[in-house]
Amino acid sequence: MGVTTYTHEATSTVSPTRLFKALVVDADNLIPKLMPNVKNVETEGDGSIKKMNFVEGGPIKYLKHKIHAIDDKNLVTKYSLIEGDVLGDKLESITYDIKFEAAGNGGCVCKTKTEYHTKGDYVLKEEEHNEGKKQAMELFKAVEDYLLTNPSVYAK
Repeated sequence: MGVTTYTHEATSTVSPTRLFKALVVDADNLIPKLMPNVKNVETEGDGSIKKMNFVEGGPIKYLKHKIHAIDDKNLVTKYSLIEGDVLGDKLESITYDIKFEAAGNGGCVCKTKTEYHTKGDYVLKEEEHNEGKKQAMELFKAVEDYLLTNPSVYAK
């Protein structure tokens, strides 16, 4: 098993607290409303397992995440993609460390570290990472647009 790590920063004019609440704390409710390909999010077991189900006919049926930490004081979360079509036969899991930090003008910087845990001697290609990053940025932008359009949502 190998590990390949990438880092990425995304900036927003939305405050870090609002983005954290939308993308992490209330994601189970908000993401299915904003992303037409997501049918729902189910919580399993003690709440640390989240299964995101997609609409039929798409390339992905579901993704299962293990939540390791949600720190709403420091605006940090860590979770792993542990099951689902995206992993295929080459990936064991993908772990995400995400921190929301204040930036100028009341906005924020979202810093992400992504670790791909591969099976055997497989070496992850940058194009594979870029596809995942593209999907994540689509979600980020959809949530950001929603928050900019609805300035009172997650404001408290």
